[in-house]
Amino acid sequence: MNLKFVATEAATRRVGSLAIGDWLFRALVYGAGLTLLAVMVLLIIELVDGAWLSIEDSGIDFFITSRWDPVRGIFGALPLIYGTFVTSIVALLLAVPISVGTAIFLAETGPGWLRAPVSYLVEIIAAVPSVIIGLWGFFVVVPIMRDPVQKVLGDYLGFIPLFDGPPYGLGFLTAGVLLAIMITPIITAVTRDIFLAVPNGQREAMLALGATRWEVISGAVIPYARSGMVGAIILGLGRALGETMAVLMVIGNNAQITTSLFDLGANIPSIIASEFAEATSALYVSALIEAAIVLLVISLLVNILARVLVGTLVRIPATVRE
Repeated sequence: MNLKFVATEAATRRVGSLAIGDWLFRALVYGAGLTLLAVMVLLIIELVDGAWLSIEDSGIDFFITSRWDPVRGIFGALPLIYGTFVTSIVALLLAVPISVGTAIFLAETGPGWLRAPVSYLVEIIAAVPSVIIGLWGFFVVVPIMRDPVQKVLGDYLGFIPLFDGPPYGLGFLTAGVLLAIMITPIITAVTRDIFLAVPNGQREAMLALGATRWEVISGAVIPYARSGMVGAIILGLGRALGETMAVLMVIGNNAQITTSLFDLGANIPSIIASEFAEATSALYVSALIEAAIVLLVISLLVNILARVLVGTLVRIPATVRE
């Protein structure tokens, strides 16, 4: 028997089996991607179909009208959109500095014996169900926000419209604080991992030039990790935009546009969660579904903006990389 022929035939069979395996793997991957795309398309089609009655009835008024009155069949989502953005912005303003500072502590400055317990605690807080945080917020955070937080802010900063009004305890500010508590662990955990992924050569180069610890962090670590930090912040923003139960318990559920953060308000997730079971008419249900479409569009736009920002920030100058 020709050994060369046998070896060639075995190699051919092996190449053929590898080609079949490669084709199956490629088909599986493409199938998974197309399945996800199909689910997204079907979701949008179903939502648009359910909201079509409201779209026909309200038209553009749904987005520019500030009155949400299901009893009279008037549905204006502008206060809900306003509440969604206000609570999310308040949450980011509170959460981002704390999250970045905690991530720097865990990745750069904290003692080794303390980093692991604090990191574990951060991950535990991120895994707490939102309904539990909502109950804790209603029974613990709301009384604290009523007195002394809102009372002190009203006494000293009441001349600013943001802090004007009676201290209800509930409202936009309380919802923003609770959302900040919920998204801080997420932003912290992701940012910490980004900082840990920065090559040590970046730090050593700055130290060799005589830089202090803070100069190393601000001049080497943060610029190198800025795209990842933006991604972490957007991830937290996405959680804040879509959070339902915790916000539902502390925001007050009064659809209105107001300049004061102390006033009761509502956002899209809280209105959907609180009123969907009470929707007795087809138009009412359709309006709630249209509000869900608005929230979906906002989330998609935020993610698109995040991709653009990350793509821009990824172009780190060569002086920083080298």
